[in-house]
Amino acid sequence: MQEQSLIHALLLDGQGGARELDWPAVKQWKPEDGILWVHLDYSQPESIEWLEQHSGVNSVVSDALLSGETRPRTIRVENGLLLALRGVNLNPGADPDDMVSVRLWVEQGRIISTRKRRLLSVTDVATSLRTGEGPASTDDVLASILARMVARMSDTVDYFEEQVADFEEQALEQQSAQMRADLGRVRRQIISLRRYLAPQREAISQLLSDRIEWIGRDVRLSFQETLDGLMRHMEDLDAVRERAAVTQEEIGNQLAEQMNSRMYVLSIVAAFFLPLGFLTGLLGINVGGIPGAENPLGFGVFISLLILVCVLQVVWFKRKGWL
Repeated sequence: MQEQSLIHALLLDGQGGARELDWPAVKQWKPEDGILWVHLDYSQPESIEWLEQHSGVNSVVSDALLSGETRPRTIRVENGLLLALRGVNLNPGADPDDMVSVRLWVEQGRIISTRKRRLLSVTDVATSLRTGEGPASTDDVLASILARMVARMSDTVDYFEEQVADFEEQALEQQSAQMRADLGRVRRQIISLRRYLAPQREAISQLLSDRIEWIGRDVRLSFQETLDGLMRHMEDLDAVRERAAVTQEEIGNQLAEQMNSRMYVLSIVAAFFLPLGFLTGLLGINVGGIPGAENPLGFGVFISLLILVCVLQVVWFKRKGWL
């Protein structure tokens, strides 16, 4: 149970490195021991117990760290920051628009983060600390997580751009209802991803506006760079979404034109055979008095009449511009 609830606990040395702590060491930690980063699975009972009873955070913070549904946001609580962030799910088999949430409580000497599914951005920062090449302070850890989270979004944005570009090329050669449906699915994924990025932008903007004394100038510059990168991703997604909408509309128009062309041909054929069918049906009724029934030339005369009717129809359709 401990291995599942405590994903990692790192005691930072202030020089880019950290050492691992176990649960007993976490529970005995004191601020004078150094900067502590505890990363938990919030769905495990031991994580819930520690956050609610032993972490020392207030109930508002612990409830937020244990919440199953979160919206990206930044809230200042006294001299600490409560954040809910979402990153692109790059786990195998995941959909590109599937976002993984992470919740963070950041104060000057401690970071508590919780998640249910793995987020590679957090894993990257923890790995860099283990190798001695990580951040040195709490604000630097937060900046590194945000920067890596936004940087990893670039692959997903590039993926959507390539998808839409492929559809644009295919639309020039062939059109199908399946292609239109696939393009609609990509548009929905882009919209879903964009829906989470907008509040995330507001969350990072809030970090820049809040004057937290333990957040340094260089870290604020990092926040600004991260925000600029996120806004570029959002602009790229908006452009890709518009391109997808135009391509889908073009495919729909071409499919409609093909359908109209087929219906036009069928209408012309029906118009040709409507008078012919009327005449043949009229003369084919099984009653007495049919003209030419006893005349050996009657069939030839009738065929000539049908040919004449067809010629007159062609002339009339051409005058009307239908052929």
